Amino acid sequence: MKIAMFTDAYWPRVNGVTVSVDSFSRALVKNGHEVMVVCADYPDSGSGGGFPAGGNGKDGAAPDLLKIIRVPSMPAIVSKEDRLAKFSEWFRVAKQVEIFRPDIIHVNTEFIIAEFGFLYGKIYNLPVVYTFHTMWEDYIVNYMPMVPVFLCHLLAQIVLKNILRRPYKVIVPTPQIRELVKKYKIKKEAFLLPTGIDPDIFKHDRAEAAGFRKEFEGRYPVLQGKRILLFAGRIAREKNLGFLLEILPAIRSRYPETVLLFVGNGPDLEYFRKEAEEKGLGECCVFAGYMERADLALVYAMSDIFVFPSLTETQGLVTLEAMFSGIPVVAIGEMGTAMVMGGDNGGFMVKNDPGEFTARVLDLLSDDGLYRRKIDEARLHASAWSIDSLTKKLEAIYQDTRSAFLQEHGQPRVPVAEWFTEKRKEIISSSWWKWSDGYWKKILKWKD
Repeated sequence: MKIAMFTDAYWPRVNGVTVSVDSFSRALVKNGHEVMVVCADYPDSGSGGGFPAGGNGKDGAAPDLLKIIRVPSMPAIVSKEDRLAKFSEWFRVAKQVEIFRPDIIHVNTEFIIAEFGFLYGKIYNLPVVYTFHTMWEDYIVNYMPMVPVFLCHLLAQIVLKNILRRPYKVIVPTPQIRELVKKYKIKKEAFLLPTGIDPDIFKHDRAEAAGFRKEFEGRYPVLQGKRILLFAGRIAREKNLGFLLEILPAIRSRYPETVLLFVGNGPDLEYFRKEAEEKGLGECCVFAGYMERADLALVYAMSDIFVFPSLTETQGLVTLEAMFSGIPVVAIGEMGTAMVMGGDNGGFMVKNDPGEFTARVLDLLSDDGLYRRKIDEARLHASAWSIDSLTKKLEAIYQDTRSAFLQEHGQPRVPVAEWFTEKRKEIISSSWWKWSDGYWKKILKWKD
């Protein structure tokens, strides 16, 4: 099967949508499908092509069955990290996709490139699947702080309802998002499918992890001999990172050799760095910034506990990555995090309460037996989210969607103008046309 993935977010932009598109597209290629990813061009994304496995922010040789189409873009006004594709590039994109001739369109975002995907599906009579990744009602206030909250929510609802009416089928990564689809009164089948993780990325032996830690400690000497609490993700206020700075003093009062490591980039990196200094935590907080996926996997391996306070996480992918790496998790059980943990599996799922969160971290730091049990539990629990098993479910969704669409809407087509161009010679050379042409020439006494 040929699948065209349309996404406004892709490497080197790091977020859950990027990981989802990259993970599934590469797993589909591994299973013998052909995949085209249509995505925005970033200043540091090179001139096209694909990314090495896992995505490292640099274009390189892609597998033959994975094609990347980079669309010229401009900066997004509300976010310096994001790009908006130029709508004037539609015809060039459509031509590239037409050469590929996909069997199904999979839209993963809500902006210009998403529009390209919906438009192409409509014109060519192809089934379009849309994955509802982001709870924009929760996130939009962070991008439009000057707009009243109720207007932000209203705008998000209007946009999402419009988007949800356009695909043939919908994929949702969490039960909470499926409930939101019902709340919006969208009468479309919604398949529950979380993003899978490639466990091979997070398999490292002790010697490799120890070697990486020694090198990492050379860059950040404060980590030497310390127990590391790790947060990995976007450094932004919606991730509730101030919560971690609030609980760190109580943890250090019992275990002063504890350090909090933040890995990731985001609009509020300097804000939280400054807040840590103001709270007197500058010497025990490390902000390492963006790291390539391969290095991030080693950071998980060298850390002791993964701490995740986000209240708005859609899928909880980093929580799963930590579990695959074999480190226990303490996380607030909201949205995607609640789904992937399902309770105290691989760590502790707690309420949005500093005291409870701190207590569970201290339990893991103080009880070696409990800590080892949670490591084994984490690896076992995460295995249900392997990319291979979830890709099989995605393949079934594609097959069911395509079969139902063909029955309801018929075969794919080409636009009328292109159809006429292809069929004109055939029409003119037909027997009926030859007879008609000769007849009228005779009656009207035309000459060639």
